[in-house]
Amino acid sequence: MNFINNSFYKNKKALITGHTGFKGSWLTIWLNQLGVDVVGVSLEPKSEKDLFVLSGISSKIKEYREDIRDLKKMKEIFYKEQPEIVFHLAAQALVLESYENPVESYETNIMGTVNILEAIRHTKSVMAAVMITSDKCYENKEWNWGYREIDPMGGFDPYSSSKGAAELVISSYRNSFFYEKETCGIASARAGNVIGGGDWAENRIIPDCVKVFEKGDKVFLRNPEATRPWQHVLEPLGGYLLLAEKLYKDKEKYEGAWNFGPDRDNQKTVLQLVQKFTDYYKTGEIEFDDTKQKHEAGLLALDISKAINKLNWKPILDFNASLKYTAEWYRYYSEQDVLSMTQQQIAKYSELWK
Repeated sequence: MNFINNSFYKNKKALITGHTGFKGSWLTIWLNQLGVDVVGVSLEPKSEKDLFVLSGISSKIKEYREDIRDLKKMKEIFYKEQPEIVFHLAAQALVLESYENPVESYETNIMGTVNILEAIRHTKSVMAAVMITSDKCYENKEWNWGYREIDPMGGFDPYSSSKGAAELVISSYRNSFFYEKETCGIASARAGNVIGGGDWAENRIIPDCVKVFEKGDKVFLRNPEATRPWQHVLEPLGGYLLLAEKLYKDKEKYEGAWNFGPDRDNQKTVLQLVQKFTDYYKTGEIEFDDTKQKHEAGLLALDISKAINKLNWKPILDFNASLKYTAEWYRYYSEQDVLSMTQQQIAKYSELWK
């Protein structure tokens, strides 16, 4: 049986914030395949090589290039579009960027989340909203076991603390304004370190590798022994889609916080990730950067038992399969139809549910 009931999504209207970003683009393409009327709200894509640009998916949706920090504009868009489902992905999503621009990171990740919740609060058509934060929202104590949804929020760096604060905002809004049965169901989702084709963000390990490999250079690893819960982008997105469907049908049972991470076997070091990626990518050399780096968590894992037991969701792709999907996308994106290639990976992944 499929995780997701495809017929549920057909002809529904969904609004995605951050639809031009890496995860947002994949979600936009997937929802379009499911027959959803997609409305996107986002800033401009970062580069001409972004998945959103190369796929040409913009011609198949309605979109607004607006900043989520503009409350008035968010309310206007929601009022005009009257979406039934909201996926909030727009964010400043990089740890190192948050050190360079902490104010913007806090404004976007905290007040941007407030603005989307305010827009939802004043739009009666919204039945389910999945608010995406991060696994870094937890107070990281470098435990060897995974963090549970009930563990305390925290964050050493501006990015992580902004995501912890966003979680508190989401919980407060849910308890203060969405407690009645007939109101919108609000859930937050925390994913691990997501990889996949079409990500070109700065200071992310796979995009950094591809950029230097395409030039024939070596990649320099700054934290080779840091361990992360690596997962292919389709894994958490499948969780978000399943959660939104369940939330739409039974808000009281499915509202709250949810972790969507990989199996424990996917928790590998940065060095192991890059070594396996180069195997599938068929090229690439590695060196190590010994310069002093900004603080980043050395060990971080998620406990996904709640999603497994209560949502009937589970990760499907192991570490090798995740890297193979990713490497194949980057190897062939310049010579194939990107939208078709991405849709094929979604279809291939969906077949594994059966």
